[in-house]
Amino acid sequence: QVQLVESGGGLVQAGGSLRLSCAASGRTFSNYHMGWFRQAPGKEREFVTYVSWSGANTYYGDSVKGRFTISRDNAKNTVYLQMNSLKPEDTAVYYCAAQSGRATMMRALNRYAYDYWGQGTQVTVSS
Repeated sequence: QVQLVESGGGLVQAGGSLRLSCAASGRTFSNYHMGWFRQAPGKEREFVTYVSWSGANTYYGDSVKGRFTISRDNAKNTVYLQMNSLKPEDTAVYYCAAQSGRATMMRALNRYAYDYWGQGTQVTVSS
């Protein structure tokens, strides 16, 4: 089992920045690829970004490219999501997730390919 706890969400004005953290415990963190997803009210859970276990591979959703950056610190069992130039449409609950197995883009984008999920943290961007 892997337990994931997100933090860092909150209320920010458009154009501002937030940094989310996801702390992992349980099994060896470096064995897992990590993803961030988000879900706005009435919408499907959406892929945001992904980092492979070593940090060598990252993917971003089109809506966040150039604004968001994912990183991980395996020594601290933590993955981060730096969000800059935030927009009202970024408002959502943000979830981190852990994935074992092969590191492929197809699996990275597929929320059903993740093994463990955090409880989520709310991000609200005001206009």
